[in-house]
Amino acid sequence: MYVREPTYEVSFMFRRIMVPFDGSSHSVKALSVAIDFAKRYGSSIVALIVDDGTIASLEKVFEVLTSISKKSGVNIEVKVSKVSPTTSTATTIVEEVAKGGYDLVVISARGRTVNPDLLIGSVALSVAVNVPISVFIVR
Repeated sequence: MYVREPTYEVSFMFRRIMVPFDGSSHSVKALSVAIDFAKRYGSSIVALIVDDGTIASLEKVFEVLTSISKKSGVNIEVKVSKVSPTTSTATTIVEEVAKGGYDLVVISARGRTVNPDLLIGSVALSVAVNVPISVFIVR
């Protein structure tokens, strides 16, 4: 398989990537796309865990991230942000994008949504509509 040399334009456009991560298989898939960007273009990755009170074990999510980081050979910075009573998960992600200096958000179309018939979850849709940077939605 032939892989072209990375272009300077893409390397410049997506230097800092944020991946909202909840430990679901969907978020692991989104993280793998971000890791591919990092390997090809030298991007840095920040995995954002939004603690909305529904994640059973933050330690397990950290273990998954550490394992993926070691296995891929790509350093992944981890941030945890707690949802305040007056905001939502999507708002917390949008606020982190605003203050974090990111160039790209790689987000799964669905997280831990139970209904498999939904094509895109409310968090992914809200983030895509409300952030001022590029959003890569992984299905």
